[in-house]
Amino acid sequence: RFGLPDFSASLAGGASYPRPVPEETVIPADLLHQAITARDGSTFLKVAEEMHYADLAHVYEHLSEDEEREFFVKTLSPERLSDVLADLPDPMVPGALEALRPSQQSKILEAADDDDRVDILQDLSEGKQEELLALLPESEEARTRTLLEYDEETAGGRMTTRVARLTSEMTVRHALDTLRGQLEDTETLTRIYIVDEADHLLGKLRLRDLAFNTWDTPLRDIMQPVEHTIEASADQEEAATMFEKYDLIALPVVDEELHLLGIITHDDAMEILKTESTEDLEKMSGISGEQREETYLNTTVLTHFTRRFGWLLILGFLAIASGYVMLQFESVLSQTFLLALFLPMVIAAGGNTGGQAATLVIRSMAVGELEIGDLARVAWKELRLGLMLGGILGLCIAGTALVVVPQFNPEVPPGFSYGAFAAAVAVALATQIVTSTLIGSLLPLGAKAVRLDPAVIAHPAITTIVDVTGMIIYFGVAQALMQI
Repeated sequence: RFGLPDFSASLAGGASYPRPVPEETVIPADLLHQAITARDGSTFLKVAEEMHYADLAHVYEHLSEDEEREFFVKTLSPERLSDVLADLPDPMVPGALEALRPSQQSKILEAADDDDRVDILQDLSEGKQEELLALLPESEEARTRTLLEYDEETAGGRMTTRVARLTSEMTVRHALDTLRGQLEDTETLTRIYIVDEADHLLGKLRLRDLAFNTWDTPLRDIMQPVEHTIEASADQEEAATMFEKYDLIALPVVDEELHLLGIITHDDAMEILKTESTEDLEKMSGISGEQREETYLNTTVLTHFTRRFGWLLILGFLAIASGYVMLQFESVLSQTFLLALFLPMVIAAGGNTGGQAATLVIRSMAVGELEIGDLARVAWKELRLGLMLGGILGLCIAGTALVVVPQFNPEVPPGFSYGAFAAAVAVALATQIVTSTLIGSLLPLGAKAVRLDPAVIAHPAITTIVDVTGMIIYFGVAQALMQI
């Protein structure tokens, strides 16, 4: 490789040794696809056992034929399939279960963690839920029905009841003996919770607290207070925000009387953040309807159409107002057609600055930095920022209008003054930027005050609004300063 001579032939008395040929990298997903295509069950199981369930779900989601998906779910073990189903997009779960016999469905549901089982069942119709719940053992059925009572987007709908519980009267030795019995029915031992006889939450422990204390130490002497809890009825986004803000590993879910109901784990919090951020992004882009979990290519054209059409139609009608403003100022534009040169720039500047302000405010609201009571402070901050941006940009554009534009010898009416023209463009641009910045920053807070989703009125609505205001400002300023 580096131009050095090959000494292999001179080694060991002239004997030559073949150089090792690097093995070709084999991608497990490709092997799995080959096994599915060949309907090779033994190879499929061998490869699948070495893959993470999230990678298996990705493979299943991208299978194009029903026969391939049926082979996948019928061949994979119930334990592995339960994890895969919990990771699949919601609309794909019913089809995967329909390919299985009731006995197989029962094994899959029993193998799933209670929160994953609820996620699977929430994707099904009420009738199908009842049918599958009847397949569960009595204790698991009761636990699952309790979790199904919580809305899917609440903390209760996201929690698992598989939580380690101890009492404060226990010693370390007694606690370890108890945990051994709870091991198979516990989601995580990174946080162990202390409760009283009525299941009220009293404190928490780490596993290392038990490991580094003597066996006769009472738990009440080493337990720590629980600083953060969340009620089961709270929105799931609030739970995810707490994970991020307080750097949590697990978050206890309680009722109004502080009974410990379960916990939300960090992997659930990451999924919530992904779901909520995708939802906000879609709303800010003017995409309506329920968020879809399928990939872009697996979502039907009709679904894409129905989610986009509504906002486009509403904004299209609102944009007619821009045309109406043009008609009202037709005489101004006809007298000095050169105004049309800077009109798109003024309007675009308003849309850009308004969108920037809205994005920053919505983000700050999402992470809990801003509330409705901060409206006056936000307005004062954005007013100063708008004046700075508008003033400097206005001066730059005024220089262009005053020095560069005349070099092209455009057709202008008699008595036309480039100085007045430059001043009109600069003042209009500065005013548009200040106005758009205030609109973009205050509309999300205003929407929240009237209990609307701030993301819904973000970029599409703001762009349409500032288009109209931009035209009014531009033509109004030009008419006043240029005396048209």
